[in-house]
Amino acid sequence: MKVPSPGESISEVEIATWLVKDGDYVEKDQAIAEVDSDKATLELPAEASGIITLKAEEGDTVAVGQVVCLIDTSAAKPSGDAPAAEAPKAEVKEEVKAAPAPVAAPAATYATGTASPAAKKILDEKNIAAAAVQGTGKDGRVTKEDALNATPSMGTPTGGPRGSERKKMSMLRRKVAERLVEAKNTTAMLTTFNEVNLTEVNKLRAEYKDAFKNKHNVSLGFMSFFTKAVTRALELFPDVNSMIDGQEQIKFDFADISIAVSGPKGLMVPVVRNAELLSFRGVEAEIKRLALRARDGQITVDEMTGGTFTITNGGVFGSMLSTPIINPPQSGILGMHNIIERPVAVNGQVVIAPMMYIALSYDHRIIDGRESVGFLVAVKEALENPMELLLNNDPKKALEL
Repeated sequence: MKVPSPGESISEVEIATWLVKDGDYVEKDQAIAEVDSDKATLELPAEASGIITLKAEEGDTVAVGQVVCLIDTSAAKPSGDAPAAEAPKAEVKEEVKAAPAPVAAPAATYATGTASPAAKKILDEKNIAAAAVQGTGKDGRVTKEDALNATPSMGTPTGGPRGSERKKMSMLRRKVAERLVEAKNTTAMLTTFNEVNLTEVNKLRAEYKDAFKNKHNVSLGFMSFFTKAVTRALELFPDVNSMIDGQEQIKFDFADISIAVSGPKGLMVPVVRNAELLSFRGVEAEIKRLALRARDGQITVDEMTGGTFTITNGGVFGSMLSTPIINPPQSGILGMHNIIERPVAVNGQVVIAPMMYIALSYDHRIIDGRESVGFLVAVKEALENPMELLLNNDPKKALEL
């Protein structure tokens, strides 16, 4: 059985987990493995029923089209009632073996603690002296493997457990790390901030959330208000809804909004297509569908491909303020944060209001200060006056009640 292509531009995947053991009987379409690509974690279904023989180990990077297992379709399905035949056990005789004599440590030589060129380069990058590493090579030389396994000193221990764990990052996690560094290094990223009073949004949600949930079977959350406010602002400031391609700027007349969600395998960014055309019900239903698929590990590469603008909500984890990083090749990302009731001045009076800081990180190469600040102010205005600017003064029609 070969690795199928998970999507365009993906040439290799990594075997994250085998869900079956070598020699197991598998059914057709049964999930037999989880594979990581640089965009998502996907399940690999069996192409036929039979006895499986694994040809790749967990953690192996395999090319698309490479054989990773064999399925013997001629094998009969084992009966669930019949116990598996046990091989006759050989009689075990206990033998008392003499303890091996202690091996004397090799005497230090001129080569002890000397690092090979490859090991020296790695140790220099880690800022570790070769003399601090126990060499396992000939005459105590420090090998490349010794350098890779070396860890910087954590200081003199003073007691208590001091365990550590080293594991390889998944391909998805490594790709996310590369893209974050790429965004920092290749874009002229700036962040502008504002704050929004969510009193009117809270009033609308309190009044209509029960009827909305009963009719549409989805909650009336904050994400639909923010998404509609963003699509409105993108129409007013189209430079924010654009990206750079070489020496050209591409502007889009549609809004595919990427929604950052936390999944079991890390951060995933599924896309709500043509969000500008969706109603509040449509936005909430699509976000719920994509979030459930991401949580269950069923999200596809196509559902995370594209996107013209991103919304991320660190507030669900308690973040009060942050500078979100652009999701290349997009040029802007809106950061939502937690809602805190605090005193603010409203019409000359001090009142307690639910306030949220919002942040827009943008690529200053194609988005000027006027557009970035204007965009964020437009989002703020829509959220502070949703009845007029988002619901067209007819909440029942806008919410399809």
